[in-house]
Amino acid sequence: MAKTMKIKNGIEALELSMNVMGNVSKICPTLLWDENEAILVDTGTPGLLPAIREAFEEAGVPFHKLSKVILTHQDFDHIGSLPELLKEFDGPIEVLAHKEDKPYIEGDKPFIKMNKEMMLKRIEALPTEQREQFLSMLEMDITSKVDTTVEDGQYLPYGGGITVIFTPGHTPGHISLYHHDSKTLITGDAIVADNGKLLGPNPPVTPDLNQAYESLKKFTSHDIETVICYHGGVCTDNIKEQLEKLAESK
Repeated sequence: MAKTMKIKNGIEALELSMNVMGNVSKICPTLLWDENEAILVDTGTPGLLPAIREAFEEAGVPFHKLSKVILTHQDFDHIGSLPELLKEFDGPIEVLAHKEDKPYIEGDKPFIKMNKEMMLKRIEALPTEQREQFLSMLEMDITSKVDTTVEDGQYLPYGGGITVIFTPGHTPGHISLYHHDSKTLITGDAIVADNGKLLGPNPPVTPDLNQAYESLKKFTSHDIETVICYHGGVCTDNIKEQLEKLAESK
């Protein structure tokens, strides 16, 4: 069952369950809305469209109001349900992402971390059932067209106002978002969290860890009260101090 956590009127963290090779974990896309439209930040793994619909209902937002999807980056657990979602709508849904990740999302370049040759080596030791499940996932076409590219510092004048923060390292075109009205930072995978503690980037899935930590310094220039980590959920305690500590850690 999908759950939501209200941050402020017009912004909620969606709590969805992701199942990858039998490992179930929570992911947190973000829903932003106003009287005119709804914006979804990231879409989860393939097959999560019903849970996304349910989360909209839980938040009291009509699903048909969805007009934009902002992708923080190219990884399959962030773009996986986008093709299904786009097919669901008769009208256009605008897809936004950074230009550096656009060719991966659109399929012009192979995904950096879902490269088939690389992944085959990583799953050799898995039990047969899990290996076959992962191979079937690798065969899925989860690419989608990016309609609009965004850049560092760009202000998006909808959903309470959003500033794009370019935070490369986890992927070349990773972005985070600052939601002005609620003073909320939407981190994507720039930061993960555990029980309210911000832990920084996850090293095994961050190709350029030094760059990823360097990117975190940008967060300290914003007035942030709440952080939504895609992996780890909502954090509200001592946010300024936690972000400053992370920015100084590398």
